[in-house]
Amino acid sequence: MRRSDMQRRRFLQGGGAALGVLGMAACATPRTGPRISFDPSLVLHPMRANNARILKVTVCTRPFRAAGPRLETERVGDKIVVHNYGHGGSGWSLSWGYGTLAVEQARSTGHRDIAVLGCGALGLTAATLAQRSGATVTIYAKDLPSDTRSANATGTWSPDSRIALQSAVTPDFERRWASIARTSFAAHQSFLGVAGNPVEWVDRFILSDRPWDAPHQSSGGPEFADLRSLIAGLAPRLEEVEPGTHPFPVPYVKRNNSLQFNVTSLQHTLMQEFMAAGGKIERRDFHAPADLAALKQKVIINCTGYGARALWRDESIIPVRGQLTWLLPQAEIRYGVIYNDLLAIPRSDGIIVQRDTEATGFNDPTVEPDRAEAERAVASLAELMGRMKV
Repeated sequence: MRRSDMQRRRFLQGGGAALGVLGMAACATPRTGPRISFDPSLVLHPMRANNARILKVTVCTRPFRAAGPRLETERVGDKIVVHNYGHGGSGWSLSWGYGTLAVEQARSTGHRDIAVLGCGALGLTAATLAQRSGATVTIYAKDLPSDTRSANATGTWSPDSRIALQSAVTPDFERRWASIARTSFAAHQSFLGVAGNPVEWVDRFILSDRPWDAPHQSSGGPEFADLRSLIAGLAPRLEEVEPGTHPFPVPYVKRNNSLQFNVTSLQHTLMQEFMAAGGKIERRDFHAPADLAALKQKVIINCTGYGARALWRDESIIPVRGQLTWLLPQAEIRYGVIYNDLLAIPRSDGIIVQRDTEATGFNDPTVEPDRAEAERAVASLAELMGRMKV
């Protein structure tokens, strides 16, 4: 059995709710608890899936680096640049941990007037953390938060989603990543209960037509790092649901609670804090490192994500294309499902539907939405919902 096949089989047995490249759910669940009967008080309304309910189709090119995210300091002329980019599909999930380290490096220079490049997940969190440390911060960005690639993230806690290739993982990498993941997880908890629900817990069900220990064929994608066991215990573990007690049209079901980001609300919450603390945002497009000479700040945290490929001529950044189909929100839907290569999760701004693109999305820089693929994903969800017991 290929290593990638073994990883997928181990993932399904252990209950990680990510599908290959999608990295779709809580990664801190390495083992399954005892079987439980489905809670009869839990009413699962079917998701209304049809093409008329499609709000939009968006595409995000995630900035993957085989060696993992770049976090290091570089001098450019009279500027000190702290790089913080290349987080693959784990930008939101790891933003607070990597941001903490980036700000520590920036503040160690003795400067308190700091520039941040980029206004996505990493830029917003780094800017907020720098302010909390006592710094004066200006964000320079081509796009405002709603137009960044981060705005089109799935919105699921997935700290090992395309974070690095397995071959790049060393004991030092593992220790650092685990610490960063735990720091980020703790920071996300501080947003629970905040107005607008920027972060919340939702039920997640993993469905299968075959026993959990049956071999699962690899989709042919790269061998991404498998790090979930390093943070075992952070999130509630999966529980196997007794067959026949649940409403799903499959024999095998697992359930747990998954940490979820309502990205639009989270961006708004972070922007409010940043601006209330005196932060400034200036729209500016940089084309080369030499352009940074025009900034007044001597210390710069570079959070340009996929944009760093062009700005820094960093061809180690590989795009991983991911498409989301957005259905009209349903307030009564409080659960997500994963079935074969299909993911559907509820958010306050819509129900996100996504297909596994591990084999086709790697090294694909195209950003044009594929409407036909979106409709196929919706049709798959409609077929599943149509077979649920109600």
